[in-house]
Amino acid sequence: MKKIAILALLAVVLLPFNVKAVDEIVYTPDNTTFTLITLADAKGVTLRLYNTGTGGEPVQTLAMKSRLLETGYLQWTLKVKGDIKGRFYTFDVQNGNGQFQGETPGIAAKAVGVNGRRAAVVDLRDTDPLGWSYDVRPAIDARDLVIYEMHHRDFSIDESSGLRAKGKYLALTEPKAIEHLKALGVNAVHILPSFDFASIDETRLNVPQYNWGYDPVNYNVPEGSYSTDPFRPDVRIREFKLMVQALHKAGIKVILDVVYNHTFNIDGSNFHLTMPGYYYRKNRDGSYSNGSGCGNETASERTYMYRFMMESVKYWVDEYHIDGFRFDLMGVHDIQTMNLIRFVLPDDVFIYGEGWSAGDCAYPNELLAMKNHVAQMPGIAAFSDDIRDALRGPWNSDEKSAFLGCVTGNEESIKFGIVGGVQHPQVDLKKVNYSDVNWAVQPTQMIAYVSCHDDMCLVDRLKASIPGITTDELIRLDLLAQTVVMTSQGVPFMLSGEEMLRTKKGVHNSYNSPDSINHLDWNNLQRYPQVMNYYSRLIAMRKHHQAFHMGDADQVREHLEFLPGGDCLVAFVLKNHAGNDEWNDIYVAFNANREPRTIDVPAGQYTVVCSGGMIDENGMGEVKGGKVVVPAQSALIIHN
Repeated sequence: MKKIAILALLAVVLLPFNVKAVDEIVYTPDNTTFTLITLADAKGVTLRLYNTGTGGEPVQTLAMKSRLLETGYLQWTLKVKGDIKGRFYTFDVQNGNGQFQGETPGIAAKAVGVNGRRAAVVDLRDTDPLGWSYDVRPAIDARDLVIYEMHHRDFSIDESSGLRAKGKYLALTEPKAIEHLKALGVNAVHILPSFDFASIDETRLNVPQYNWGYDPVNYNVPEGSYSTDPFRPDVRIREFKLMVQALHKAGIKVILDVVYNHTFNIDGSNFHLTMPGYYYRKNRDGSYSNGSGCGNETASERTYMYRFMMESVKYWVDEYHIDGFRFDLMGVHDIQTMNLIRFVLPDDVFIYGEGWSAGDCAYPNELLAMKNHVAQMPGIAAFSDDIRDALRGPWNSDEKSAFLGCVTGNEESIKFGIVGGVQHPQVDLKKVNYSDVNWAVQPTQMIAYVSCHDDMCLVDRLKASIPGITTDELIRLDLLAQTVVMTSQGVPFMLSGEEMLRTKKGVHNSYNSPDSINHLDWNNLQRYPQVMNYYSRLIAMRKHHQAFHMGDADQVREHLEFLPGGDCLVAFVLKNHAGNDEWNDIYVAFNANREPRTIDVPAGQYTVVCSGGMIDENGMGEVKGGKVVVPAQSALIIHN
């Protein structure tokens, strides 16, 4: 990515600062220095040291000293002599009215005790697994990514998984988990929020509890409920690193789902306890804005908020070797902040997000990181709800179908997704469901998908939207949907368990549903082996053939040509060794009709590599040009 374009902006934004944006501690065996930044009217800050992460009285209560920064805010510091590794601490800010806000671990704590109420003094090098200094991020270009979205508990909690560390980070270090991911062929794991969040009581892990984790508390600390001992601050850190290390050894990138757009609450949040009111947007009447739909929205345009976000993601990359970030409700954040985040991270760190908000934001819409503004954010991608809803049906109605249910009028939106959201002369934007602009400059700026943790999973959506659907028909349409996703020029993304015909029993929003709803049933790999077999072969074919992921808009326009289709029939050719592929002309057709359809192919001899729910890139027979039959409710791929 070219970074020169924002160098001047970066210099203007960062030059005045010679301090960290938020709280920080620096530990040595001789002393530990604590730092906290507050509003200018703060009367004082009290530092309390504890022996435990919860309960008990402080062993020391100390007053911090302040100095006025050139930004107009106060920086409070205190150096505590001696080796205090293993101690816990909190800050308590006395606001301009002389009232103490309440104890907080600070905004950017790196280690915490149980339930994240107190921060901990640790030597982070003590948390490094053996060989951690040699761990490197897999070298996978954005155009080559195949992303697998998963929740720690979903993936491993069921007995059928055969995994020992059920619901834990360590499950992803076990050979069976790694072998499954490698057999499927995905090369990036997107884990749902894994920072410390509020909704799980880490002191009661013997009681089943479930949440997706979109209720942030401590942004820079791994969630304790996914560790084997949430009471020990070092354990969650080390086990998270072991997970990353194991996935990296398998050649799989790790993408972290980050939720900087809101906090669990306002009054009790670490943001508010440190700088009351500062970190949140307000409406004109003084009420808090709620663009996140979760009761509040953060003000990413404010100096200490965007600098916190920049420092936070950089910390995850540097300390935990994270390979990418998925920004929840990215449309709540401003464009400038997203560009600055892109700038401070290595180019091989992949960034994408939801290009929308969940409500009106108290900030000008034209300045927000919405999907239609992706062209202003080089090197950042967004989810395509265009191709998603064109395949399965609109987001606001589970019962309505679309292309997969042979509802006509979605063909142009499918084509928009196939080209990766870039400008293409054969795509008529007037007929695309949501987008009236080609918002992606490059195809790697579009995430192609048909299902994710939000809404129904694919199997449930097909059942809800196509009355009377049989199991055979469901499997055919499931495979067809993923073939569209995996042969699009965007970055393909799939929900964990879709390769197992996952069901959540029709639950639309399972954010806090029990394991009986959210778990993966690994027995389905034996019940429906053809699904996993098809998925793995489909992903392998994409990876082996550059034509399906050229990564360049000009090449897409040059080599991808749409053929005459029809109702619920979309076809195209990747011609003339697209992307320097060994295959010359590759013809691809998607037929959602319950009857076979035909496409016109030039005369010649063609090798069939995908047809009727089967894939073999080495060939499954041959067909001659002319009118070629596309089986019902399936994809056809042939090449010469």
